[in-house]
Amino acid sequence: MPAAALTTKPLPTQSTAKRPVLLDLPYAPVEKRPLPPGRPREWYITHNRRLKAMRLAIALLDSGVYLPQQARNETIRDTAEQIGVHPPSDTTCHMVRALMRYAR
Repeated sequence: MPAAALTTKPLPTQSTAKRPVLLDLPYAPVEKRPLPPGRPREWYITHNRRLKAMRLAIALLDSGVYLPQQARNETIRDTAEQIGVHPPSDTTCHMVRALMRYAR
């Protein structure tokens, strides 16, 4: 069978779609599912910390804080209060800055 027959057609993007693709739809959070059972406690702590750091990094970027140097612990904690998240630990604040650093 020729290799061309095995390749799939890519999904339409803004530039290839026949109709415009709506990208600015209102945000609706994904339905939460329970975490898988049987993992060590440290795995759950790390997993939740990563999710929290991601949420905070996105909120900081949305508010205009683009550089890790601008994201001091106080700024991150103020942002957490604004979006309704418990105040992050120093470790989580460090993780937020790392996410902002490596996303560039």
